[in-house]
Amino acid sequence: MATKPTFNKEEILNAYQYRHASKEFDKTKKISEDDFNFILETGRLSPSSFGFEPWKFIVVQNEEIREKLRAVSWGAQKQLPTASHFVVFLARTKDSLAPDSDYIQGMMKNVHALPNEAVEGRGKAYRNFIENDFELTKYDEQMFEWAARQTYIAMGNMMTSAAMIGIDSCPIEGFDKEKAEKVLIEEGVMPEKGFSLACTVAFGYRLNDPRPKSRQMLQSIVEWI
Repeated sequence: MATKPTFNKEEILNAYQYRHASKEFDKTKKISEDDFNFILETGRLSPSSFGFEPWKFIVVQNEEIREKLRAVSWGAQKQLPTASHFVVFLARTKDSLAPDSDYIQGMMKNVHALPNEAVEGRGKAYRNFIENDFELTKYDEQMFEWAARQTYIAMGNMMTSAAMIGIDSCPIEGFDKEKAEKVLIEEGVMPEKGFSLACTVAFGYRLNDPRPKSRQMLQSIVEWI
């Protein structure tokens, strides 16, 4: 049983102020195994709809694969060769997220350890959600987009946890999705079916200090009713 956290609010906000999208990293500095396992663990513990964890995190340290990704990633030209760690976030696609799929059934039975009657009940609720509430089964890409949105929750948590221990990051969507997936499939990094590329994130230590953070004022984005 986890204990109630007692974090200092100023320290947490300082981590958010510290975090920025690093365009280039100090390639001489490497993240320790212990620190990166901590970052990965915060991704693993992230919330997901129905608790189905529709993601997979691929840590790409192979320089040859990084160079192949760089050729199809206009937004990662400086990050890929300098980042200490580079993570590819995959999101599940329609077939593997079907209510009767091996994956969903396995999550309910083996991970959530639900009794048979609860598996049946949650399966019905899940089917109603994807077919009627959110109408996610109308088009093939909708299930992937729904899964990808959840993958971004894990990604955000990992970047924040990294900032809290002084590690920089940069989320990257600047890539040719079809070509990047082809690289990942050919290199045996991504299966041909069941997953699709959602986003990528580089982690490391900043090479240069960023400009001051710019955001809208709170009252511009929050409305109380």
